[in-house]
Amino acid sequence: MPTLDPTRLSRMQQYWNASNYLTVGQIYLRDNPLLQEPLRPEHIKPRLLGHWGTSTGLSFIYTHLNRLIQDNDVDVIYLAGPGHGGPAIVSHVYLEGTYSEIYPEIAQNTAGILRLFRQFSSPGGIPSHVSVPTPGSIHEGGELGYVLSHAFGAVMDNPDLIAVAVVGDGEAETAPLEGAWKSIKFINPAHDGAVLPILHLNGYKISGPTVLGRDEDEDIQRLISGHGYEVFFVEGDDPMTMHQKFAETLDTCYAKIREYQHDARTNGFKQRPPWPAIILRTPKGWTGPKVVDGLPIEGTFRSHQVPVADVRANASHLQILEEWMRSYKPEEVFDEQGRLRSELAELAPKGDRRMGSNPHANGGKVLVNLDLPDFRDYAIQVTKPATERYESTRQLGKMMRDMFTKNKQQRNFRLFCPDETNSNRLGNVFEVENRCSTSKIIDIDDHVSPDGRVMEVLSEHLCQGWLEGYLLTGRHGLFATYEAFAMVSDSMTVQHAKWLQEAIKLPWRKPIASLNILLTSTCWRNDHNGFSHQGPGLIDTVLSKKGTIARIYLPPDANCLLSISDHCFRSRNYVNLIVIDKQPQLQWLSVEDAVDHCNRGVSTWDWASNSGKLEPDVVLACAGDVPTLETIAAAWWLRLHLPELKVRVVNVVDLMTLYPPYFHPHGLDESTFVEHFTEDKPVIFAFHGYQRAIHEVIHGRTRTDRFHVRGFMEEGTTTTPFDMVVRNGMSRYHLCIEAMKQATRVQELTPSLIEECNDLLAKHHAYVRANLEDIPEVRDWVWTEA
Repeated sequence: MPTLDPTRLSRMQQYWNASNYLTVGQIYLRDNPLLQEPLRPEHIKPRLLGHWGTSTGLSFIYTHLNRLIQDNDVDVIYLAGPGHGGPAIVSHVYLEGTYSEIYPEIAQNTAGILRLFRQFSSPGGIPSHVSVPTPGSIHEGGELGYVLSHAFGAVMDNPDLIAVAVVGDGEAETAPLEGAWKSIKFINPAHDGAVLPILHLNGYKISGPTVLGRDEDEDIQRLISGHGYEVFFVEGDDPMTMHQKFAETLDTCYAKIREYQHDARTNGFKQRPPWPAIILRTPKGWTGPKVVDGLPIEGTFRSHQVPVADVRANASHLQILEEWMRSYKPEEVFDEQGRLRSELAELAPKGDRRMGSNPHANGGKVLVNLDLPDFRDYAIQVTKPATERYESTRQLGKMMRDMFTKNKQQRNFRLFCPDETNSNRLGNVFEVENRCSTSKIIDIDDHVSPDGRVMEVLSEHLCQGWLEGYLLTGRHGLFATYEAFAMVSDSMTVQHAKWLQEAIKLPWRKPIASLNILLTSTCWRNDHNGFSHQGPGLIDTVLSKKGTIARIYLPPDANCLLSISDHCFRSRNYVNLIVIDKQPQLQWLSVEDAVDHCNRGVSTWDWASNSGKLEPDVVLACAGDVPTLETIAAAWWLRLHLPELKVRVVNVVDLMTLYPPYFHPHGLDESTFVEHFTEDKPVIFAFHGYQRAIHEVIHGRTRTDRFHVRGFMEEGTTTTPFDMVVRNGMSRYHLCIEAMKQATRVQELTPSLIEECNDLLAKHHAYVRANLEDIPEVRDWVWTEA
């Protein structure tokens, strides 16, 4: 017996026609939305923008998921990997009613359809991709490669949710997507939801064939099943046959998902099941024009964007467009008022079961606050600055250990880290949690369990993509990675920031937990790694994002890190970048002083200064843990050898405070900026990242020419910690030399001292090569009163 009876089959075909009609209309029409009169050139948009080729396949899948949801009362979200099929998804959330509820001006009538058409990819309208304004979306497909990682992140700790991830065959060629197939090995059917991947093969990219589109079924079977999936093929071009085949396959896949989940939830997890995956082969531009100007269109790359391009000036093209649009029989699917006919509207799920209004796709709706321990409980006792060394990130690991415990029942927090949890000194989490794996586990494995919530896989793309999906569906987490390799997923940070920037403009998008990124193993301290591991570039990336969503924190010690982390875990709708090294480092502030410092974002450290309440001769400023060490050591050396030089020490923990307030909400007002940096005195600024970043941030401030910035200059190798700062001209002795050169009031006293600093640098050069460690006066330095 067929899965679809004749009536339902006919209506689903009509529903699909309605969606395809609305898709074409969005690309082409500015008037005459239901073709109630012959199509004329003035009805056509002046700019034809959009992507037809993938849209009809996306719409076909959406139509069938509606039936699955209705028949089984199931929680489903839809992630469109080929996100440039935006008009198809918009058409469906319009047909199901969600769009008009959120945007009442796009009503379910003829006038509303006209508005729907005119807004698409137009000034003042909506983007051509599936994007933030699209209800039901958690995934912007403009940059391909992330649909599977987002989908798997969405279903972690989300037991009733099914995330359907449509993977385009062009997208399947990207490295992030290729790596994401292994996500199946981290999903536990006992407490996670399920991802149903649908690899949509239509054969072409913009102008060339796709790799998988040209592969034989047997090759694709081996590829996908090799990752652990049970593969189901649905292929063809006859709509009625395809409806039946796809409906049957979808029901089979759903039954397998529920069978695996029921067994694991009844009998406990035993082994990873062969989760289903569908390979859907359809022609590119399916149901569109077959031939234009003697060239084949449907099933070719020519249908990728706008299949019929010259419709305003070419009468034959206009006729082809009209025949194409009328082939969907708009008069049979819409009534006289332009509403979807009632018997077709019944095919859409109701309420929050509609994929456009599913709460998991608007994660702030289901977000539960983390139960956070008091970060002060993990503080280091600092009675005297710069006298004891601790691994700062280890204190955060202890705090996160207890975060896992306090939120165990809620299961709304995970740590994502590319095989570096212990390396980054966060290993205390393993006192209460495990690494997640549903693959084979053997006796010698260390803290590995199918129930684990520490997500380790050696792919920055996958770790960050999982976390983004987890956040966008209403949970919390942290992505911790080596600083240099954060650049692997740099563009993901950009895309997530853009998503948040647009989301905060939409009142119906509820705030979600911030994307928290912790960078350790920084450029200054890679003692057993080399130049490849030395790159602070993610700071520059985040600096380029809007002040409404971008935050960069450079805590100099453990107590500042704890205060900053507590703030970041509580925050919403930000990208929080935290940079601090994992190696033992001197501690500067008590927890009370750290909280005050972090609240201010920038402070003058009177204890390290010798200017008192007087105007200093020079300001020594710093941002970052190693720059702080070198700056304080420089201030100490100058106090000891040149007490006549009045030095003010300023530490910046919130980099965004340096921006003018009109550019960033954290920016200091001008009077407070001058209070710290003076109006006209030289500022020697030691910075964790590239020097240009500071010059960018302080642009618009008073007399920026007086800022002399030292930072990372792409000088690196496997060497000692102090040799790294020497190589990049940011050592305490370089800072002292620069301060003495700039401080005109005492210049007659400085030549011999500058020579002494150069001698110390020469001593370092010889000593480190002879002894393979830093000179004792640097290696063992602590703060003492001069």
